[in-house]
Amino acid sequence: MSKTKPISGKTKLAELIASNHRLLQLLSRFGIGLGFGDRSIEEVCRINDVSSELFLIICDIYSDNNYKPNHTDFQHIDMRGLLPYLKASHQYYLEERFPHIEEHLQRIIKASGSKYGPMLSHFYDEYKQEVMQHIQYYEEEVVFPYIEALRKGEKPTSYNINEFRHNHTNIQDTLDDMMNILIKYLPGDILPMERIEISLDIMELSADLSCHSRLEDDVLIPYVESLENALP
Repeated sequence: MSKTKPISGKTKLAELIASNHRLLQLLSRFGIGLGFGDRSIEEVCRINDVSSELFLIICDIYSDNNYKPNHTDFQHIDMRGLLPYLKASHQYYLEERFPHIEEHLQRIIKASGSKYGPMLSHFYDEYKQEVMQHIQYYEEEVVFPYIEALRKGEKPTSYNINEFRHNHTNIQDTLDDMMNILIKYLPGDILPMERIEISLDIMELSADLSCHSRLEDDVLIPYVESLENALP
């Protein structure tokens, strides 16, 4: 998705959401509720104790596939909200999106019989496990505690953020296999409308995860490198 209008702190938040509905899902991850009227992004962020600069960076990532933030600006931005945002995103994926998709997918698997059902189940389980393994176990248990230690002025010697850069997994092939079964190979009379709905849900989750990955690559990693370099 390409931006059609520059985003600034003076932009009304309601106008921003209206221009890109995908940004609506970011609000709860920042702890921002609805009912903000015609307030600007700066006003809403100030009321909710959110860094407007960080909020704008993340909105830009979700609005423009070609956007890359200026890393030199990070030293002037309050980045304390980055980890809470990422953790809230993980909670959303694991507690809301995956259960929602599974509920619909199980009905399709059951209706698909022995020819396609087991394959569909296999590819979905593989997709989910790869995502969970990375975000729930690796990021939550290894990466985030390391970053929190750096923020306290500690520098563990057994790990550095460069390892995280090389541990980003590519799950697109598994997702493509699953979508091919749903769209191309299942007989047309097997729950067609539900298959369309679940395919759209999976594509939306995939797009969200892609932006999440870009956020980590283009914001989290450079920010943590700056923390590492600041310590002796």
